[in-house]
Amino acid sequence: MNRRGPGLIGAAARTAVVAGTASAVSGRVQQRQQARFAEQEAAQQPTPTAPQPAASQGDDIIGQLERLAALKEQGVLTEAEFEAQKARLLAE
Repeated sequence: MNRRGPGLIGAAARTAVVAGTASAVSGRVQQRQQARFAEQEAAQQPTPTAPQPAASQGDDIIGQLERLAALKEQGVLTEAEFEAQKARLLAE
């Protein structure tokens, strides 16, 4: 019998090596892409801003009081709970 190639087992082994190498390369490329995307996303994140001035804090307290009043009107808060929360907000 005259063999010309590596035979069935040799061909299967070569295919396994090629497939394993391709899988490893593909995984490494994917890791690099994910790292690059993470860097780009981090660069696009807005930086934290300074605290808002005191004038807007007064507006915020008014908004919170309005929300508390709405919750009281809906029956979510009792009168006592509303008064306690209102006193807490005004004391800040």
